[in-house]
Amino acid sequence: MITEYGISTFVKITLILTIITLVSWYFIDNQLSKIIISIFVLLFFLFTLNFFRDPARTSPIGEKYIISPADGEVIKIEQIEEEKFIKGNSVMISIFMSPLNVHVNRNPIDGNVAYYQYVLGEYFAAFEDKASLKNEQTHIGIENKFGKVFFKQIAGFVARRIICTLKVGDSVKAGTRFGMIQFGSRVDVYLPATAKINVKMNEKTVAGETILAEF
Repeated sequence: MITEYGISTFVKITLILTIITLVSWYFIDNQLSKIIISIFVLLFFLFTLNFFRDPARTSPIGEKYIISPADGEVIKIEQIEEEKFIKGNSVMISIFMSPLNVHVNRNPIDGNVAYYQYVLGEYFAAFEDKASLKNEQTHIGIENKFGKVFFKQIAGFVARRIICTLKVGDSVKAGTRFGMIQFGSRVDVYLPATAKINVKMNEKTVAGETILAEF
């Protein structure tokens, strides 16, 4: 299934690839060149189809679970002072999303959106530390009776579009979709320092399924 957040982009890319194929076959006489272009078009189409996939997920049931908002790999776990939403000691878990990962993001907990901010920025490689501070990103804070979770959608070097449908006041369910980051990116999740962390460095995460931590 193609994600609703990427249908327009997918259609545009498919249209462009179709035009390239038709033009090459109409105007280029060399048969080998036609085949090479067609192979390139097919590979790029398959990459795009793979990137915008949105598989169904079944989230674990547990009121205290904090579920991964992104597919990817854990590249950092560290104690940090979070000043915008948690406002105190917290644990940051950074998840790097390669272009081959599913890029649809999901809510980490049940609760209410109490904080939202869009931040203009640059486009450093998502795995670099400065990306968390300087890249284009959205900041989202969700809270419930057990505590608060703060997380950032961070654009990477290739990613140039962040989609987030959340707004302050929304009531959300853990594991439900809320947006995506197109073409490689990172999500930083900030948890209360008292949370029990269930993942480790270099572990693979699955959005809506992997339990990052528990309140």
